[in-house]
Amino acid sequence: MGYDIDVEKLRRNCYRQSKVSGEFMLQMRVPGGVISAKYFPLFKHIAETWGNGEIHLGMRQTISIPGIKYENIEAVNKYIRSYIEDIEVKLCGVEMEVNDNGYPTIGARNIMACIGNRHCIYANIDTTDLARKIEKIIFPSDYHIKLSISGCPNDCGKAHFNDFGIIGITKTEYDYERCIGCKKCVEACARHATGVLSVEKGKIVKDNCCCVGCGECVLVCPTGAWTRNPKKFYRVLIGGRTGKQTPRMGKIFLNWVTEDVVLGVLKNWEAFSAYVLNNKPQYLHGGHLIDRVGYEKFKEMILKDVQLNPEAMVAQRVLWTETEYRSNFNLKPVNQR
Repeated sequence: MGYDIDVEKLRRNCYRQSKVSGEFMLQMRVPGGVISAKYFPLFKHIAETWGNGEIHLGMRQTISIPGIKYENIEAVNKYIRSYIEDIEVKLCGVEMEVNDNGYPTIGARNIMACIGNRHCIYANIDTTDLARKIEKIIFPSDYHIKLSISGCPNDCGKAHFNDFGIIGITKTEYDYERCIGCKKCVEACARHATGVLSVEKGKIVKDNCCCVGCGECVLVCPTGAWTRNPKKFYRVLIGGRTGKQTPRMGKIFLNWVTEDVVLGVLKNWEAFSAYVLNNKPQYLHGGHLIDRVGYEKFKEMILKDVQLNPEAMVAQRVLWTETEYRSNFNLKPVNQR
């Protein structure tokens, strides 16, 4: 081709090069996975003018357009300027300069989210609204972070497999007088949740230690004896990841925290990453960064200046459970230490 291609720079600008064709795929951010239909003609124009006519719905809810040739990237970047300004600056309030060079970085991956309580009866929170608030905090950044939001403990958004996973939960309230003792909530909790409800003298008793805050009891109650507390709460998981070597599910870091706590924690992520990596951004899962310095140091830095609400619970320690495909994976010869 005769081009001096800076693949690393293009990767930071949200382009991925195909090892087969050598062409590039543009990954356009869609924070929370919801976008106005008015932008679909824009996607179509890019795909048909500079791409191969196809659009890939990315695994992280990006609009990905493959088949872009290197010599057309400059034109594509100019064309998407209005989209970046609309979504990042106007919609999400991101403080960033928008120019003709496309996205400034891909360190923070697109924020994934289920549809949330805008459409799902199980969801306890507006996941799209939260995703857009978080976008303002984590983007743009050269430091890697993968983040997903689920509206309820069903975790359709796979919060358990991200650096940070956020799950909307609810503190349900019980009205003794409205309860008729039908046991529908007890049966639903036993079948779909953690079985924390039981009946004593014709009324419901909850074992609060193991309630996951799903709200199943609210959904099945025929008399409205169970209701959701209007105050929104969240569960925050950390360290989840996939991968070829040591995949693992995330573990609970915070429980019953408010939105302010969630946002405060994420504001500290870049400083924590910079500390661990000595100000040299690398593509590493958040769990690996926590492993490098230990959970206690992570907790200290990530909760700095964060005012926890009275209901909040914080993990005192984290017991990771990795899948080690290779037995004794962590045992190395002396010359490889």
